[in-house]
Amino acid sequence: MLEFDPLDEYPIHQLPLPMRYVGTSDRHFYDRCIYQGVDHEADAFFITGLGVYPNLGVIDAYATVRRGKRQWAVRVSGARPDDRTSQQIGPYRIEVLEPFHRIRLVCDADEHGVGFDLLYVSEYGPIAEPQHVVRQGDRILLEAARFAGVGTWEGELRFGGETVEVTPQRYTATRDRSWGIRPVGEPEPPGRPRPFDGMYWCWVPLRFDDFALHLIVEENRTGLRNTNLAIRVWPEATGRPVEQLGWPLPEVEYEPGTRRPVRASFTLTGRDGKPHTLEIQPLLGIPLNVGTGYGGDPDWLHGTWHGDLHVAGAVYDHDDPAVAGRAAFAFTDHVARATFDGHEGWGIFEHAVLGPHEPSGFTDWTDGAR
Repeated sequence: MLEFDPLDEYPIHQLPLPMRYVGTSDRHFYDRCIYQGVDHEADAFFITGLGVYPNLGVIDAYATVRRGKRQWAVRVSGARPDDRTSQQIGPYRIEVLEPFHRIRLVCDADEHGVGFDLLYVSEYGPIAEPQHVVRQGDRILLEAARFAGVGTWEGELRFGGETVEVTPQRYTATRDRSWGIRPVGEPEPPGRPRPFDGMYWCWVPLRFDDFALHLIVEENRTGLRNTNLAIRVWPEATGRPVEQLGWPLPEVEYEPGTRRPVRASFTLTGRDGKPHTLEIQPLLGIPLNVGTGYGGDPDWLHGTWHGDLHVAGAVYDHDDPAVAGRAAFAFTDHVARATFDGHEGWGIFEHAVLGPHEPSGFTDWTDGAR
């Protein structure tokens, strides 16, 4: 017999199924969010998020804070709740006060190293991204829908026995929510080997005083582009339409011998043909395979089963060779200070060059910038 969810009381169905079920049996179906706390002082940078994996029966969440070379993390996981409207597991919860505009995040896991009570506030509506499809061989590796958002934070952040006041003047907020298919949970038998040829990636949500920018660049090893986005958006109340800014041309400077970015710029073009230059200074960064469960994190992966309720903390030292070595093969979220047409903004410069990328001068998986 079918089972039902409180959402079934609303006329929102898209399949001839109760809302308890998703429209595919693929074990890799996911629905999750990520939030970044962009500290303008580059002192207490945090990332947090929650995910639900319906076909795995799992819900989990994480929070991590970096200061200098130290990083604190807490991970929570357990059985997916019967109520799909519940975004809570153990000491972690998300409350949607006003969709897209006001969202409260609470973490009471101080005994494990991280806690907070934070309010995300945004004057922007959801920023739509292109449908994202990536194949590995003949198989879908990623097929997802996603929207981004920018705003500010207010509240308090607790880590390492200290409390930091989070104010809109100091903290810019960025976020996304995505759902679809991507590798999650315990590894499955691979079958015939399908080599992963690498990826060049930039994901750049930025908030300025009167507008926001969002850029995505994804390329293969030769520079052939798979995903492209460059738009300017205005607060929802203005009613102004999205402005397209063409085909962003990235130029990233790396620390010699590494793939750590020290500067980035993008040439953008308006509908009138006028060129614009976006300059980015990457500051403090968090590799997403350290503490957050993304990208082969060896300590904890999204969607894995740890029992009905599991809570654990960790502290990382970025001078530790094991951590530094892991970060070399990671998507990294950097606090980003940006300038665009004389305006200063803040946001995230998420970047990775995995494997060869001819336009950047990388020829294999391990060489660094010259």
